Amino acid sequence: MKRPAILFVCLGNICRSPLAEAAFREAAAKAGLSCEIDSAGTGDWHVGLPPDERAQSTALENGLDIGHYRARQVTVDDFDDFDHIVAMDSQNHASLRAIAPRQARAQLSMLLDHVEGQEGQSVADPYVGNSDDFRRCWETVSLGAAALAQKLRNKHSV
Repeated sequence: MKRPAILFVCLGNICRSPLAEAAFREAAAKAGLSCEIDSAGTGDWHVGLPPDERAQSTALENGLDIGHYRARQVTVDDFDDFDHIVAMDSQNHASLRAIAPRQARAQLSMLLDHVEGQEGQSVADPYVGNSDDFRRCWETVSLGAAALAQKLRNKHSV
């Protein structure tokens, strides 16, 4: 069976989506789930840049190094290359719906749609905040990542 491929998406791909990618990598490993995992942004402002230093610090506080990640912009091809495209908020979800090809393979969702009782909620953007906002973002994306990993493990287990 093909490994599921998951793409996490926020606006600039330097805060929420790289943190979600890292949190999901960790959650998938703990769940024994083999996946292809990446992140991207709907905007192009930060293409080629590493995650925000505050995001890197938050990830390091949680034992994960994301300094080698590089921002990229979502492409139309991503809708065929990934099984799941997971937006961090409703604005990015709407932007993704607008560019999705009619016959897209990827299932589009928001990260917190995978957390019971938090469906439809957005992951707060910590970009204009401080380190506490990044820590809260980490807690939120970790919760969503663990829930998504569990759903995929249940779906892909024999």
